[in-house]
Amino acid sequence: MVILLSAFNGIEQMIAKLYTSFDAPITIQHQSRKTFFLNQINLDQLKKIEGVAAYSQELEELVVLRKNQRWINANMHAVDQAFIHHAKVENHLINDVGTRLLNNPGYVFLGADVFSKLKLGLGSDQNNIQIYAPKRSMKMRLGKSPFHVQQLDVAGALNYNQEINNSTMLWDYASASQLFNQEGEVTRLHIYTQPHVDVSALQQQIKNQVGSDFLVRTQWEKNELIYKTSRSERLVVFIILLFVFVLASFNLIATLTMLIHEKQLNLQILKAIGMTHKNRFQIFFFEGILLSFLGVVIGLIFGLLICLGQQQFGWLVVPGAGVAFPIVFKAQDFFNIIFASSALAFLFTYFPVRFLMRKS
Repeated sequence: MVILLSAFNGIEQMIAKLYTSFDAPITIQHQSRKTFFLNQINLDQLKKIEGVAAYSQELEELVVLRKNQRWINANMHAVDQAFIHHAKVENHLINDVGTRLLNNPGYVFLGADVFSKLKLGLGSDQNNIQIYAPKRSMKMRLGKSPFHVQQLDVAGALNYNQEINNSTMLWDYASASQLFNQEGEVTRLHIYTQPHVDVSALQQQIKNQVGSDFLVRTQWEKNELIYKTSRSERLVVFIILLFVFVLASFNLIATLTMLIHEKQLNLQILKAIGMTHKNRFQIFFFEGILLSFLGVVIGLIFGLLICLGQQQFGWLVVPGAGVAFPIVFKAQDFFNIIFASSALAFLFTYFPVRFLMRKS
């Protein structure tokens, strides 16, 4: 239980890092529109809210990318330098290619899978592509192109998570908003918080500030399915392991049964010298509790040693990632294990011993 729950904690933390690195702690979007104007929100008052460290603006659009005869759909995220800094884009560049071009608005960065599908090369000077984005509110006319078209150079490839890698194009907000004639408009605002801030309380303050026309969501709400799935898996594993413990408890019942059967003569002698039924029951009951307690302690110690060994030496590696399988300890898990195992040990000791002592 210690090993598996710690492993699930590590996986949950790893998934959270993959998804929350790209997502801000709090995001603001319009309730009914895809984009909104920045002047609809008082940004000066927003920055003065206690707990808000910074904000960044993003313009998101579905675009088509072309390299020679290869075409692919992509989700363009046009962001500013605040996003580049807080999303730690530099740490997610494959082989650190393009690090020095992060501040250059003439370059874009593609998710690793998008980069691969366009047959581009890391560090190549032939990574020029064309971007096609639909024009808004345009009437179709003969000879008029319905797309904004621009040639761009790809500086590097991003490696965040499967969703980002498979669909994302990262570009400069100012350049994209100018191309699409959407200056002053954003799809969402990213709010970055100061350390050790109550995100839920801050979310409520921001809701009060921006009004009911805007949707204010936390990272957890934005990726709710991922977090709920991870927690459900942990709960299912914990329940399955409890069933394994129940099955193992039958060994304890068998041990106590044989012990009481072997000590029948001794029980008669103890009864003859005046030992009460309650005292005789307590002898075998506490022996069963002692056996269970020793099993729990030894299991916890071995589990901790194995987990510490994995943390220190990285015996197991995540397939395809080349990193040690993550292990994270949580005090709550230990309390849950001790409580559950103690409760089951009591039940599988008290009632069998009581029944056997009555028969004897």
